[in-house]
Amino acid sequence: MTKSIYKKRDINTLIIFAQKGDAKALEELIRRVQKNIFTLFSYLTDKRQDIADLTQEALLKMAKNIRSLKDITKFKSWLNQIVTNVFYDYIKKHARDNTLDVDSDKLTDIKDKIGCTPGEKCLFSEMEKIIKAALLTLPDNLRIVLVLREYEGLSYEDISKVTNTAIGTVKSRISRARTKLQQELKEFI
Repeated sequence: MTKSIYKKRDINTLIIFAQKGDAKALEELIRRVQKNIFTLFSYLTDKRQDIADLTQEALLKMAKNIRSLKDITKFKSWLNQIVTNVFYDYIKKHARDNTLDVDSDKLTDIKDKIGCTPGEKCLFSEMEKIIKAALLTLPDNLRIVLVLREYEGLSYEDISKVTNTAIGTVKSRISRARTKLQQELKEFI
């Protein structure tokens, strides 16, 4: 098949072809999911180089383990599990190195930079930066469940499976995360 044919394929077909060893299908699958994975990591950490490295690591794990996916309808959940595990490994590594630090003044710095030209695009862009900065002030265990719920749209049950946490704990963490986020953003809402 030519490369353009792969672009027309639905994601489930690409997964099946990739599981059978079709490199072009895997390449197209990676192309389709990489932006989403990058965006997820950008909500979890503020270090741009780390975001790129984490994205690459998650994509490599996806490519390496695509054949282990038994039910292709669970691809999104399976991929979120990979992203979550890569992020947890990142947290553990940097906790040992003592190099993971969130700049507590980051939210204030972003608030100071809002003076941009009028327009909706500018406003949305600045609000996104403010929300990301506020997310980065949350503890890792609260941030990951909130990002999976609000940005990935996962159910409580799926988040429970992905994070290997009880559903009640997931609900509690999401509630605490939302409360803390509201406190961080109270002057904007």
